[in-house]
Amino acid sequence: MTRFAFDIHATDGKARTGTIRMLRGDIRTPAFMPVGTAATVKAMKVEDVRAAGADIILGNTYHLMLRPGAERVARLGGLHKFMGWDRPILTDSGGYQVMSLSDLRKITEEGVTFASHLDGSRHLLSPERSMEIQRLLGSDIVMCFDECPRADQPREVIARSMEMSMRWAKRSRDAFDAGGEQAERSALFGIQQGALDEGLRKTSADALIDVGFDGYAIGGLAVGEGQEAMFATLDFAPQQLPADRPRYLMGVGKPDDLVGAVERGVDMFDCVLPTRSGRNGQAFTWNGPLNMRNARHAEDMGPLDERCPCPVCTKYSRAYLHHLHKSGEMLGAMLLTEHNLWFYQQLMAGMRAAIAEGRFAGFAADFRRDYFAR
Repeated sequence: MTRFAFDIHATDGKARTGTIRMLRGDIRTPAFMPVGTAATVKAMKVEDVRAAGADIILGNTYHLMLRPGAERVARLGGLHKFMGWDRPILTDSGGYQVMSLSDLRKITEEGVTFASHLDGSRHLLSPERSMEIQRLLGSDIVMCFDECPRADQPREVIARSMEMSMRWAKRSRDAFDAGGEQAERSALFGIQQGALDEGLRKTSADALIDVGFDGYAIGGLAVGEGQEAMFATLDFAPQQLPADRPRYLMGVGKPDDLVGAVERGVDMFDCVLPTRSGRNGQAFTWNGPLNMRNARHAEDMGPLDERCPCPVCTKYSRAYLHHLHKSGEMLGAMLLTEHNLWFYQQLMAGMRAAIAEGRFAGFAADFRRDYFAR
């Protein structure tokens, strides 16, 4: 059995389609990973996440270390058994959540000391502790511990942060490699930093390549810089990373973000948007997003999306979904989440097929024409 391998089946421009092979199953790329922050993809059963087309999901180191605790998850048989998902899981390092959720934090070379957002208890998250937590969870794709500064910080601040993240990447690599059985069956990804600066991104990429990783993530984007700036960075950042390894854009994004990033050579994505939007009454469709609280849906007996084969679109009307959300019924959140995850996976499948058939430019143009037609 293969611990980790990446086969590129076809390219079309910078876009690629392929397969990541791991012990717990294959991951078709470009891939979208639903976010299962606290050992659950919110409002979904794992079998329904899989039925929507997901090959891999994401778990969150920061949240799971605080509740129920990584050691407890390990005693209960690991994250896969705990949540009933038998396919690959990628766990983030916890660094981003520490930066974004904890007002009380102190960053040193050792790591980040922070106060829990749950009860104020103090914790130290370091590269070594992050690797230990992800090992206890039983992660298949482990992410290096890094710092993610805001893109609007001065260049010297971003440079210092990036350089520390590269030192943390080496410490993550060493701690991962000391992990025994975990290191023999899982993969470790490095994270490129440098905000919007091409030179800093290149320095970061070179440092990561010197250490050597199974895959490479593009971090520090989708943090408020806007799509235009993100795409401008993606015009160079993916090509600074090894062509024979998966490239993962962290925390992205809207459907049009995904299409634009695949055009620029990205292979993997995660984002809370399809699930969070579903809970808040927003549905993604091939003709753009819909607000199901809007009164114009109140007597519309049509489906959310006539092009969508998901269980929601084939059974329930816009009128019913509107009623559920106006009434605050939890079924409304569940059904829109299910539809949104199906839509995202259909979008990824459509891109994979278009790349394989050499028609990705046309697919992207048709997508934008329909998605922004409103």
